[in-house]
Amino acid sequence: MTALSVNLNKIAVLRNSRGGREPDVLQAGIACLDAGADGLTVHPRPDARHIRADDVEALGALCRHRAVEFNVEGNPFAPPRPGYPGLLALCEAVRPAQVTLVPDGDGQLTSDHGFDFARDGAALRPLVAAFKALGCRVSVFVDVGDPDVAQAAACGADRVELYTGPYAEAFAAGTPQAALAAAAATARLAQAAGLGVNAGHDLNQANLPAFLAAVPGVLEVSIGHALIGEALYAGLAPTVRAYRALVRAAA
Repeated sequence: MTALSVNLNKIAVLRNSRGGREPDVLQAGIACLDAGADGLTVHPRPDARHIRADDVEALGALCRHRAVEFNVEGNPFAPPRPGYPGLLALCEAVRPAQVTLVPDGDGQLTSDHGFDFARDGAALRPLVAAFKALGCRVSVFVDVGDPDVAQAAACGADRVELYTGPYAEAFAAGTPQAALAAAAATARLAQAAGLGVNAGHDLNQANLPAFLAAVPGVLEVSIGHALIGEALYAGLAPTVRAYRALVRAAA
């Protein structure tokens, strides 16, 4: 069955735009779990544009208390700096169930591409091992259609997360078939190498059912931007329940 992990970055964006504590990221996390989310995701960036180190600590404690998955995303190559101790140090302090490695640069607006294993594979291996030594399951962000996706297993990863932005664009344009076929083929390549498959980026209530119907064995979807946007109209708890119903129906 596919798990639903709610990404809370956009809650932190709203808070940081005004300063202070509102909207409260921890309370939002509680509301999402109360509504049936299987876990929570955050992507702390070095510039602290949304999720901060103290958010990671608070949400990690919440997820441990609730015995649900906490997924921390980030660039393992980004060096520490004031206010950001580095992804490995954050995970050492919090010990999330899963860490998702993403090759995003400091100035990048959002994650929009996967790792190049020919270029990054050798550097990824010791970092993956370091995260696994903390007890974290390791997922790596990959492009749909990457013929080298199985190399994630050679790097020591447990899972891959399919970057679904291009699929979402194709769905919105009314031409999702080729993107769905490519995602399904990439998922099968990964699974044949012993990797689990997650997915995320621009998934929403409209395009999620078709994706889960076409792509075999998706273990987890991480959804934030669209979910928070939809929640502005329908409310956070009803929106989380609606997504949970969609992933349960796909099973």
